[in-house]
Amino acid sequence: MKIIFLIARIVLGSYYLFGASGHFFQLNMMAGYTASKGVPMPEVAVIVTGLLLLIGGASILTGYKPTIGVIALVVFFLPVTLMMHNFWTVDDQMMRMTEMVMFLKNIALLSSAVMFLSIPQPWPLSLGR
Repeated sequence: MKIIFLIARIVLGSYYLFGASGHFFQLNMMAGYTASKGVPMPEVAVIVTGLLLLIGGASILTGYKPTIGVIALVVFFLPVTLMMHNFWTVDDQMMRMTEMVMFLKNIALLSSAVMFLSIPQPWPLSLGR
């Protein structure tokens, strides 16, 4: 089970790190979308949320300080999910469906992040050992 947990951490941590990379390498595009949602200082918001994903992803992947990683992910998911994927405000049916899928995905990822807190620390096969 230790190997399975490690593989799952690598996959999920890599997912978050990939998401973080988009915040830095596609900053202008993401800031434009963020601005369209009415978020103030969109460039700063994209960079800060990218840093939160980076911290969370690296922590989950390595097992180092997982509580801090989970907190970073919660701080990321709560405002992003509510502000960026507010499907209930979208009139276009196709965009509403897309935003709803993103909203539900974020809620599921937020829930899975919080579940990591129930696993005794230090995690097996982690840098936190």
